Amino acid sequence: MAQVELIMPKMGESIMEATILKWLKKPGDKIEQDESVLEVATDKVDTEVPSIYAGVLKELLAKEGDVVKVGKAIAIITTDVAAGTPVTTSTPAPVSAGATAPVAVAASNGHAAPAAQAVDFKNSSRFYSPLVKNIAKEEQIALAEMESISGTGADGRVTKKDMLDYVQQRKLGQTIASTPRTSSAPLVPASISGGDEIIQMDRMRKMIAERMVDSKRISPHVTSFVEADVTNIVFWRNKWKNDYQKREGDSLTFTPIFIEAVMMAIKDFPMINVQVDGDRIIKKKDINIGMAVALPSGNLIVPVIKNADQYNISGLAKAVNDLAKRARENKLKPDELAGGTFTVSNVGSFGNVMGTPIIMQPQVAILALGAVQKKPAVIETPYGDAIAIRHKMFLSHSYDHRVVDGALGGSFVRRVADYLEKFDINKSI
Repeated sequence: MAQVELIMPKMGESIMEATILKWLKKPGDKIEQDESVLEVATDKVDTEVPSIYAGVLKELLAKEGDVVKVGKAIAIITTDVAAGTPVTTSTPAPVSAGATAPVAVAASNGHAAPAAQAVDFKNSSRFYSPLVKNIAKEEQIALAEMESISGTGADGRVTKKDMLDYVQQRKLGQTIASTPRTSSAPLVPASISGGDEIIQMDRMRKMIAERMVDSKRISPHVTSFVEADVTNIVFWRNKWKNDYQKREGDSLTFTPIFIEAVMMAIKDFPMINVQVDGDRIIKKKDINIGMAVALPSGNLIVPVIKNADQYNISGLAKAVNDLAKRARENKLKPDELAGGTFTVSNVGSFGNVMGTPIIMQPQVAILALGAVQKKPAVIETPYGDAIAIRHKMFLSHSYDHRVVDGALGGSFVRRVADYLEKFDINKSI
């Protein structure tokens, strides 16, 4: 028998620590390889941490609520792996001869520098990662200031870069006077009667509410609508979906086909694939498509297909199915929720024919895909016009009118519809 350490894993290039939300196992429990042991939160996502060993959980080295650095041991597992020596709880390394021990920095008047004051985040409904909280503490940024900082992370969260940029502007005296953040709470208190049920928002729902209010405050939303004839796509999918299921063991949905059309339209109109940074427009080189996924809890999450233009239909289908499945199982990696440049939301999966989606900041556009419906339509034939049953859907394109005018926003969604209507029914998958 041997003992091994369960290490806090690296969950993204910019993530240096995580908060332990919940232990899913307790000492004495048996653990299978790749079985989830705990849930953690970073500034980008909540996720589960699996064990790379099978064995028995012997000891927890960190408690729920603790902030743990990446690479640090968080538990000890007894395993049958015949390698390594039993682990021991780590202690601070002694200072070697000639080395300088850490000392407190003294202020210019000879007195010790005052310790950084902790910011009380209990009264905030906004989520801040442990790293962001540490920067706020070190820089002595008050909660009122924190609430005024616009986040560029997933779901609008404040990231390390946001904090460092804010601190730099603060030092240069360039910080704009803080304005009260728009609250998602109603101006008029809700009336409550005896039979009403009061449900407390979970942390994700609070973040979604905050981000949606922020996006409507930041971006003047405009929505253009186009109806597309997708009859060829419906026939093509019906032709190939059974073969694809047998071959790949997965479903062939409409979503990858729609994403391919969006990707091609972005190449035609690259100024849709931009972000706003103050008075600068950042034209993104990569086409990273976010896709909204409804979770079993009722919340939404938006995983991102990086470099979507590098995939064919089969590759997009696999990426869509994989991300959607792991999103619902709470197994996404933080990096899979970051870096989106354009988002699609399939409101048709709920039977909706159209919608007015809210932009994911700092992106400037989002496309809602309506339900595919059979409709009578006038079609042109060599013998004149005729009425036929066609499969049609609405595309709803919301865009940021600060940088996307109606001509661009309307032309883009029309181009998406054009690609859908001209879909090659003879292509294979």
